[in-house]
Amino acid sequence: MLTIDGSFGEGGGQIIRSSLALSLITGKPFRIYNVRAGREKPGLKPQHLTAVTAAAEIGCARVDGAAVGSREFTFVPGEVAPGEYHFAIGTAGATMLVLQTVLPPLMIAKEPSVITLEGGTHNKHAPPFDFLQKAFLPLVNRTGPHVSLELERYGFYPPGGGRINVYIEPRSEPRRLEIETRGAIEDRCARALVVKLPTSIAERELQVIRERLAWADEELQVESSANALSPGNVVMIEIRTEHLTEVFTSVGERGVRAEMVAEQAATEAANYLSIGAPVGEHLADQLLIPLALAGGGSYTTGPPSLHTTTNIEIIKMFLDVEINLASLGSDVWRMEINSGSGTV
Repeated sequence: MLTIDGSFGEGGGQIIRSSLALSLITGKPFRIYNVRAGREKPGLKPQHLTAVTAAAEIGCARVDGAAVGSREFTFVPGEVAPGEYHFAIGTAGATMLVLQTVLPPLMIAKEPSVITLEGGTHNKHAPPFDFLQKAFLPLVNRTGPHVSLELERYGFYPPGGGRINVYIEPRSEPRRLEIETRGAIEDRCARALVVKLPTSIAERELQVIRERLAWADEELQVESSANALSPGNVVMIEIRTEHLTEVFTSVGERGVRAEMVAEQAATEAANYLSIGAPVGEHLADQLLIPLALAGGGSYTTGPPSLHTTTNIEIIKMFLDVEINLASLGSDVWRMEINSGSGTV
């Protein structure tokens, strides 16, 4: 049984999610201690516990010690069973992070699966629905499987209540993914979504994007909806290039001015454009497991985050895989993944 210190590296929930997914894929059990020791409130939160129980359900696993607040638990996987599943966090916890846990084993399973997730769809410190739909999954699908998302209802803090459906067609043959250059920018747009809020908030946010990125009016869109249990606001910047699409988002909060929400998304987009590498910081981290499962690949990105370097170490614990990260200068780095004989 592998023993994992949950305090190392980024010291958060990603260690849990990656360990669960890779345990189901490899059949290797693990014990994790110091769960989320790097966070202000350590231990399992509801969204992490949902990830554990979801992984246990799809993988017929035995779990000991997992509860809200737990700082240690063990996970002994069984055989992954594709099918129809419904997982509800019960709070505004991030559904997309639960999906990151169960998606890797199901997308290499023998049969299709359908998952319904309930909770938060647009959360701070978590990839939102739009990022997975437009940036992450199109690249994952190029490695062999076909995964699509459907949003039935937005979910914002504090009640959550969002609902998404995930359709997973497992891969046929794994394919390497190579993204060495970004290519020309083919399209770009900024969308400010307001749910049960005045459109004036969105207009103020887009004014920041207009001034900060010097984008034209036709590249700025206001979206209004009432399809949620509570009010919510998201700024989304989408940059489609020759080889991929990147998405940068910022979620509104009570007490935070609209201009500050937009400034955060604009800063991320501006940094991405200035570096020139095709793969952004968050995508660089999340592509690691799919590429390791697909036999490998490579991409260029900006300076690696602590999430990325932590994820690399977790992957190496479970898979026979070689991951090389090298600086190319001028804040550009190259990631290369090569699978060994023991990789799935």
